[in-house]
Amino acid sequence: MAVPDFQSLMIPVLNACADGSTVRASEVSKRVATALSLTEADLTELLPSGKAKLFYNRTGWARSYLLKAALLSQPKHAFYQITERGHQALAEGLDRIDVKYLKQFPEFQAFVAPSKPFGEGDGTVDPIDLEQNPLEMIEGGYASMRAELAADLISQIKACSPEFFEQLVVDLLVAMGYGGSRADAGHAVGGSGDGGIDGIIKEDRLGLDAVYIQAKRWEGSVGGPVVQAFAGSLMGQKASKGVMITTSHYTKDAQAYVEKIEKKIVLIDGPRLAELMIDFGIGVTEVASYSIKRLDSDYFEADAVQ
Repeated sequence: MAVPDFQSLMIPVLNACADGSTVRASEVSKRVATALSLTEADLTELLPSGKAKLFYNRTGWARSYLLKAALLSQPKHAFYQITERGHQALAEGLDRIDVKYLKQFPEFQAFVAPSKPFGEGDGTVDPIDLEQNPLEMIEGGYASMRAELAADLISQIKACSPEFFEQLVVDLLVAMGYGGSRADAGHAVGGSGDGGIDGIIKEDRLGLDAVYIQAKRWEGSVGGPVVQAFAGSLMGQKASKGVMITTSHYTKDAQAYVEKIEKKIVLIDGPRLAELMIDFGIGVTEVASYSIKRLDSDYFEADAVQ
């Protein structure tokens, strides 16, 4: 099954602590995963940023909200225990405990209160009422804006000249650490155009090896025969490494072909090209930057053991 949203995990989290013992956070997650029969794929699924696992992020927020509403207590760092209020909530036999339910408790009302002005009188939605937890809201918004930017990049590239596209590829490869300087790389790429080779760039600053490039703005999918022709061009140049870059996609047979040949050929399709441009700052500009911080429990640990 898919990983439930953090509010749907509140009852499973309470049940994981229902025996009244003090339970370590990791054990709470383990019990919830077992109760829900989650698979290894479910447990390893990542947030859009790739920096945290979705299931553990959501169980963490479920514990946090239950703690704020005093359905759970935290006797010591990273350990949780169900409260009498938590037992009473389970005894109600509810199908779901969510933010709306938690708002009946004064402790949770105090927790929510700082966010109230955000949603009052201006038509905006109070973020505390949404299905996603705050971190997922931020990451989801970031992923959505990144996907829109990637689509805009490909659209813009297709409207540019072939010469501009080839120079864009040079700029990207230099930003990724190939070719040394832009001037050196630009000179190296300058229009070899021989036998399906659009350019050559140094693999490193010392020029110990060369990477041969084919960069085309294909409209349809790029199939196996095109990739095989590029591999043949590499053979004609006595080259062992190549990069094919397109604004479209590669067929399955094209991808299968490069996996079985001796030469190292990397295929970069439109979506991957856009991702690399965003990551290495080519054709994009930064609008805003945010630093998200969390409580540093280790900082307070020394005081806790005194």
